[in-house]
Formats: sequence, C-alpha cells, structure tokens
Amino acid sequence: MQQLTILRPDDWHLHVRDGAVLADIVPETSKVFHRAVIMPNLVPPVTTVSAALEYRQRIMAAVPPQHSFQPLMALYLTQTTSVDEIRAAAANPHVIGFKLYPAGATTNSAAGVTAVNDMAPAFEAMAEHGVPLLIHGEVTESEIDIFDREKVFIDRYLRHIVAQHPQLTVILEHITTADAAQFVNEAHARVGATITPQHLLMNRNDLLVGGIRPHNFCLPVLKRRTHQEALQQAAISGSPKFFLGTDSAPHVQHKKETACGCAGCYSAPAAIELYAEFFSRMDALDKLENFASRFGAEFYGLPVNETTITLVQTPWQVPATVTAGGEPFVPYWAGETLQWRVRN
Repeated sequence: MQQLTILRPDDWHLHVRDGAVLADIVPETSKVFHRAVIMPNLVPPVTTVSAALEYRQRIMAAVPPQHSFQPLMALYLTQTTSVDEIRAAAANPHVIGFKLYPAGATTNSAAGVTAVNDMAPAFEAMAEHGVPLLIHGEVTESEIDIFDREKVFIDRYLRHIVAQHPQLTVILEHITTADAAQFVNEAHARVGATITPQHLLMNRNDLLVGGIRPHNFCLPVLKRRTHQEALQQAAISGSPKFFLGTDSAPHVQHKKETACGCAGCYSAPAAIELYAEFFSRMDALDKLENFASRFGAEFYGLPVNETTITLVQTPWQVPATVTAGGEPFVPYWAGETLQWRVRN
C-alpha cells in the first residue's frame, strides 16, 4: 500500500460559519490542518479586532482537545475601516489581515467595499503596518458577464493597487482564470494566490452539463477548461506564489438546492484528500507538500509546521451527506471515490 507523509498542512482560506453548526464544522478542518485563515463574512460581519477575538474564542471552544489548531482571523474591510483599526490588527498576533469583498460579490458581502478606488488610504496604512490584503477579486456590475468578472477586476483595480502600493502584501483568493495565474506569476514577490480543490478538479462543464449541479456552484464560478488547465499548471509549477486555500464554505442542503444562489463548496470533510487526488492525477505528488504545507506559511512569514500527516492510497467514498448543527450538508465530491485518505 502506497503512502505519503507530508508536513502538516494549513488552509489559507476557510469558512466555518457560526452558531449551532460551528461545533461540527471546525473539527473537520482541525483534524488535519494546523492553521486556517478564517473568513469574516458573518452576519453581522467581523469588522473589528475585538469582534474577531470573540469569534476566535467560539472557534477554539469547538476544537477537540486532541487537535492542535490555530485560527488566524481575517477582518472584513469596509469603506469606513479606520487607520486605527488597521494599527490594532497589526498589533494582534491572532489577526492575519483584512479581506476585501466587493459589495455584492458573494455570500454575506453586502457590507463590502463599494468604491475600490477610494481605498488608497487604507491600503497605504496596511502596507505601512505590514497587514496583508486578502482579495475576492471580482467586479459586481450586472452588465459584466459572470465569467469575465475576475479578469475585469484584475485589469480595472488590482494592477493599480499592486503598482501604487508595492510594499503591500496581496493575496488574490481562490483564483479561477489563466489571467489571474499569469498576473500573480508576473507580479512582485509580495503578491500570491490561493487555489481551491474545486477549481483544480473541475470546470464549468461540471456545473452545467447534464443539469445544474448546485453543490459545485461557488464564487468565483467555475470557468472553462483552458482556465482550469492554467490553474493546474500553476499549482504544480513549484512557484511559492501559489498555495492551498480550500474556500470550504458550508451551506445547509436545502439552501444549496433552491434558487437562493448559495455559493460555496463544502470541501473540509475531504480537503487534503481532494488535493492529493489532483496532484496524483497530475503525477505530481512530490509537489503536494510545498503547495499544502510550506508556501503559504512562508508567504505570510510564519513558521512551517513541524508535525506531519500521512496519506494512504486506499479508495474511499465521500459520504452523500454530513451533519452539522443537526442539519444535513452535502460535501464537495459527495458520493464519489477518492484514492487517498489521511491515516488516523
């Protein structure tokens, strides 16, 4: 039986929600990952250091005692985020940075940034105090095709942000296009990107062919195969600019299977196994450890984990549903077979 031991990975983009589901959502990540960047798009959003620390306490209360897990809190950037709040974030070791959601871009983003071009003072303060900017990179105008919104954001806003604030650390989250991969690859060393398992393993055919598949719907939406192939090459390239970020985003089953437009793939129940599936298919398992366990930590200037996990090549089926807070959730890859599994 083939097995692979790697340094314990980190998840640099994660949603764990709040309330009743939190106690069941958090252990799915903490059983494998040592650290995770926690997204702040709750209702109400997590806009202050004090709110982030309270949220962190609720997350830590849900971590099983046998798990070693550190949530790294992202704050929700708004049009009125103050320089004082940025300074406070810089001074707190539990806060990793600010998340820029263009207003209306995704789940619970209504309170996000409405005028990116007016955010220069905040970006300047973040650069000065060493606070990273995590970006959901899409425009939101209804007249712009949903498949083009990432590229338009890059051309309209991100090139300017990176050029005008060269000391600002920027992470373009969950990239989905060849345009994004090229931009990140050609940008200076302070620009990096996370890539999700769904954008590596699927393209828009997997969302739309044979009927709409709501559990494969996420934002930014899956793109055409040529974009998927560009992301795949970025992930296996060995470039330290690209690293693991699941964007695991749980939505209860009945809300995903309605016209609500709930965007997100709940990949946490099989996250590292999904990445192992991809790297194995690409004959690049030797690249998994750097992508999952080194590059993200090094990009953020944090120590690489010292403990390890072992993956065993043994086929298993992702369950059709899992339960959190007494409600059914359909995990990403539900009912399908994966070839690798973490050895307990």
